[in-house]
Amino acid sequence: MDHYFWFALKSVPLVGNVTFCRLLHHFQSPEEVFQATPEELATVRGISPAAAAQIRSHDYREAAQRECAALHRTGGRIVDFLSEEYPKILLEIPDFPPFLYVRGELRSAECSIAVVGSRRASFSGQSITERLSHDLARRGITVVSGMARGIDSAAHRGALKGGGRTIAVLGSGVDILYPPESRKLREEVAAQGAVISEFPLGTAPLAENFPRRNRIISGLSRGVLVVEAVEKSGSLITARYALEQGREVFAVPGNISYPGSRGPNRLIKEGAALVEDVEDIIVNLPHHAAPRETESSVAPSFALSPQEASIYTLVANAPLQMDEITVKCGLTAGEVSAMLLRLELKGAVTRLPGNYFMIS
Repeated sequence: MDHYFWFALKSVPLVGNVTFCRLLHHFQSPEEVFQATPEELATVRGISPAAAAQIRSHDYREAAQRECAALHRTGGRIVDFLSEEYPKILLEIPDFPPFLYVRGELRSAECSIAVVGSRRASFSGQSITERLSHDLARRGITVVSGMARGIDSAAHRGALKGGGRTIAVLGSGVDILYPPESRKLREEVAAQGAVISEFPLGTAPLAENFPRRNRIISGLSRGVLVVEAVEKSGSLITARYALEQGREVFAVPGNISYPGSRGPNRLIKEGAALVEDVEDIIVNLPHHAAPRETESSVAPSFALSPQEASIYTLVANAPLQMDEITVKCGLTAGEVSAMLLRLELKGAVTRLPGNYFMIS
């Protein structure tokens, strides 16, 4: 029952990811949100009278109890954004999920590249994907994809064959087997990385879920590699999210007569880095291209309080002065100074000249 009230707050109509995190920043725990008066709720930025009324009146008990029971029954677990295990790179996107359903192991800090493409990929496209993903894994880079048929599955297989980590981000609940032939691959991914989702258990793989899933694929990654994709495909949506999130975009060029080449070729014309081998990716990640991690070189992980998390998300996008942070987060200068010191001691942020702070 550790996340009972997390499930409860997520079930409230009009409480999305951004609102959830603002509420938690203000009240310190989801349980305290439900104990708040209408006047207290009204002091939270973005909480309308209608949203406050929903929080006060919503009967969350059945939904929260059902989710707790399903989690226990299926053997999954929850990693919330305050956990030391939550990927801190995901806190850089505007609407990061407050918690993730996880099978396998997540890491607070690791260099990841998303590899995406067509479900109806050619044999050549799948072979190229496996080779590039294998080579990324051999370089200690985690491969992120969506467990779909075609390029996604080839990306996961390549990373596994390279002996590295891979993360599958689902557009359904982590307890839903989709595509149906992916059972063995999913088990291998969970054993050598993680299978994750922001969707509640039992959620079917509905078409509207996949664009939301795609923003997490790019959000977990330093860059997105598109191998084959038709125009107006989900892979190009992922590439668009990557640009919005400040990530790199890579593409493998293809035969101009093949429809699956149109997406990557268009991305290259628009400025994406052309990829022929893994070095074309590594060269664009100079600060992240590290040899395979050893026990002594693994980046430190750290847990966050709700207020520390809100400060971390502020400086994740760009270095800020302490005065700017104080204005943006609505705390006193003393509170901000104390939290910045704690974040420095955790290795989460770095102080720059001029009293600027950036993420480490």
